[in-house]
Parts: sequence; structure tokens; C-alpha cells
Amino acid sequence: MAQEAILIIDDHALFRSGIVSMLATAFDSISIVDCASLHEALTIDAVVPTVVLLDIQLPGLSGLEGMGLLQQRWPAARIVVVSALDMPDTVGASLAQGACAFLSKTDRPDRMMSVLREMLEDPPATPSVGGAICPSLTPRQAEVLTLVGRGLSNKMIGRRLGLSEHTVRGHVQGLLSVLRVARRAEAVFKAQQLGLIR
Repeated sequence: MAQEAILIIDDHALFRSGIVSMLATAFDSISIVDCASLHEALTIDAVVPTVVLLDIQLPGLSGLEGMGLLQQRWPAARIVVVSALDMPDTVGASLAQGACAFLSKTDRPDRMMSVLREMLEDPPATPSVGGAICPSLTPRQAEVLTLVGRGLSNKMIGRRLGLSEHTVRGHVQGLLSVLRVARRAEAVFKAQQLGLIR
């Protein structure tokens, strides 16, 4: 029977080995597996990843292009994008494609550890309201949505949650994509209709 693991997909060997070393120390009860490409990752049979740390810039199939394949192979895995491309458009696209979180390669190690613990401890939830399936939001997206609903700006949300304004903007863009709306006001209205916020 395949065992649970954290799967790291990144073509930079030095970065990968550093993350493997850090995670192996922090999570000694879970396997840490690393691959240099999506093709290599998709051939793995020995483990079932609980969390996938996915770089966007990969040889061959990029992280964004291959996210759907990872979701098909391991539907329960929580994908965390880890990239140096931390512009709002990239963050938003990652979250819209189904990533549960986005980490910049410039983030502090304790931020990565915090996000990983959250992913390992909290089962993914797809809330149901009135028999209709609601868009599935990550815990962070739900926090951002609540604060958007209170009328806070990206800067104020960033201060409240300890995030950069760029990261908040990415989360907001991800929310707009998930809710299939164009503006913040529409997102708030739709979220209220779906019972995601009050």
C-alpha cells in the first residue's frame, strides 16, 4: 500500500535538496519525495502525496499546465505553488487553476512551514449550501474574502493577515476567478448569495 508523502517538484537541485532537508527534519513521520519534472513526478507509484510543492517554471510541461494532471492522478493532494514568479497575475492564475496556496521563493522558511502544517492538518472542504456545491476556497482565500466583504483594501488586508500587498492582490484575483466574477463588489455579492460570507 502506498504511503503518504510530501512531493516536491522543482528543477533546481540545490533549492530542492535544501527543502528536502528542512522538511525531513520538521516532518519525520512523513516521507519526503522530490522530482525535477512533472513527467518524473507522474511516474511515482510508491507514495500518495498529501501535499505537492510545485514550481511553475519546469522543463517540458510547466507547473500551471500540469496542475490538472496532478489533480487527476492524486485528487486528494493539496497543491502548493512555490515560485520566484510572485507577481499578482501568477499568484491569481495558480489559485484559479486549483492551487491551495502560493509561496514565493523569497518567503521565510517559517512561512512555508506554517502553510505546510495548515495543509497537512486541515482536510480540504467543499461546502454545500442548499444542495448546491459552492466554490471550494482555501482557508486563506476564505479569510481574504471575509475581509474584502468588510470593505478592506488590499493593503489593509495584507497588514491584518501579515501578507504582502502583491500576495493579497493575487488571492483576490484567484477569488474572482473561482467565483467567476470580474470585480470585488460582484465577488462579495455572489459570496453572500452562496452563504460564504454574511
